[in-house]
Amino acid sequence: MDSRDRLIIKVFLKFSNSLGPEALSKVNEILGEIEASDDDVESIVERLATEYNKQDDAQMKVSVDVLERVYESLQEQGDTSDPDEKEVIDPSSHLYVIDAFEMPCWHWSIERGTFEKVSTPLTVSGSAESRVSAVRDRLDIIRQCVLRNEHFAPSTLPSRDRQRLVTLKSTKQLLGRAGERFLLLGMLTHSKEGKLCLEDGDGSVELDFSKLDEPGEGLFTEGCFALVEGEYTEEGTLEIIAIGQPPCETRQTARSIYGHIDFLGQGSTSILEDSKLAVRVQEDLADLHLFFLSDVWLDQASTFVGLRKMFDHCIENDFFPTMIVMCGNFTSRSISHGSSLDIQRYQDNFDSLADLISEYPRFSRYVHFVFVPGPLDITVNSILPRRSLLSSFTARLKSKLTHAHFPSNPCRIKFFHQEIVIFREDLMSRMLRNIVGVKPEVKSDDLKKYLVQTILDQAHLNPLTANIYPTLSDFDHALRLYPLPTALILADKYDRYKVTYTGCHVFNPGSFLGNSYTFSAFKPAEVNSEECFLDLDAQEDT
Repeated sequence: MDSRDRLIIKVFLKFSNSLGPEALSKVNEILGEIEASDDDVESIVERLATEYNKQDDAQMKVSVDVLERVYESLQEQGDTSDPDEKEVIDPSSHLYVIDAFEMPCWHWSIERGTFEKVSTPLTVSGSAESRVSAVRDRLDIIRQCVLRNEHFAPSTLPSRDRQRLVTLKSTKQLLGRAGERFLLLGMLTHSKEGKLCLEDGDGSVELDFSKLDEPGEGLFTEGCFALVEGEYTEEGTLEIIAIGQPPCETRQTARSIYGHIDFLGQGSTSILEDSKLAVRVQEDLADLHLFFLSDVWLDQASTFVGLRKMFDHCIENDFFPTMIVMCGNFTSRSISHGSSLDIQRYQDNFDSLADLISEYPRFSRYVHFVFVPGPLDITVNSILPRRSLLSSFTARLKSKLTHAHFPSNPCRIKFFHQEIVIFREDLMSRMLRNIVGVKPEVKSDDLKKYLVQTILDQAHLNPLTANIYPTLSDFDHALRLYPLPTALILADKYDRYKVTYTGCHVFNPGSFLGNSYTFSAFKPAEVNSEECFLDLDAQEDT
């Protein structure tokens, strides 16, 4: 087998595909027909593998018939070559706002060791099976990341180093082995007797925190998955020696394995395509910004003053963002049980916002506006993920803005190669209320870091049990953070912050109305955000 054959097999293996002799011969035949150079082989084969896995009848063992169909399709598109795009790119044509209820559902398959697309219709009512499946998917995704970690992967180490490896065990392996030390991965939960336990797919064990001096970094809440090391006792409990968050996997690593899977429903791209788009963004769109505002209280006159100042400031400096994301709450007080007059005022406030933006034609015609509902806003449901704002409240905004988007909470933005997740929830207070075990004695800055670490390590926006914070189980995949997004906006009434963790940039823009008008400007070319302030009494950016 020559080096080209090995490279072809390697690329398809990355997509969980195996190549028989006939399929391998067909790929070599395709490469010969287009006279592919050695430098182009990998990118062309990766393109073939990507398109192959998009086919409905694609199998793990590559079918020659499907491969031929893919090749013919690519020939018609003129897409088997790898041309360098030099034309001017329009950012709007590479910008997609993705509603949580429109994302395809992928479940983890233990048999195949990869994700499988769910073909049955999803419902808001869910089922007992879907509730179990949602939790199992979270555990399986985290476990496969843990087992790929260098501390758990024996095949990557010389034999003399294998003794240093930590081996994961299951709760069923504890029985009859009192006095031995174990490392377990499971969910922190309470038993019917109210005792804190660690639960995995095989059972549960009661935890004893009496000998634990200090937990690892992160916020350990009921519903979190944790790595727990301890000694199993005669009483059937696990005396904890150490507890930590499961290790997070970088976006690049996850994409290298599952890059062929279209998690967002907007078409998958290869790592090679992503890297080329990244270069284009850095070179051609270095000054492009996206604005993020939270707690845009439309029932406060000061909010409209602040928005006007922001628009005026952009015009004076000839600086226009490509997108402005406004997160709720769009009211400073709950009106869920309010009178009809309160609801009418709520709608009038949105109409006033539409009138304000329409006074600035450059914004109303060319800027994309995204409106994400908050916990106090009126939507069809209050369980995560939340539906978009009711259309009856947003009719004037839709009529006056050329690019108005009203997605769910959370929602996602696909911008070129980047994935940006937006979540409006008072997450810090909710997590702190539900910490179990040992509570960390840390400062505010550490709390912010711990919150970010916990959410990303858990690969989920809601690492809490259903009895604490229920979700629509059929749409739990929309709360998943795997692969890691490029950026995550945790819009919260808590203090603003920005943290980059495992390559994911996370920030909280803070409430728009406070001691000053505050928001965040995200720069895709640098994958970084800037904190922006507009003085309450002046036009200048302070």
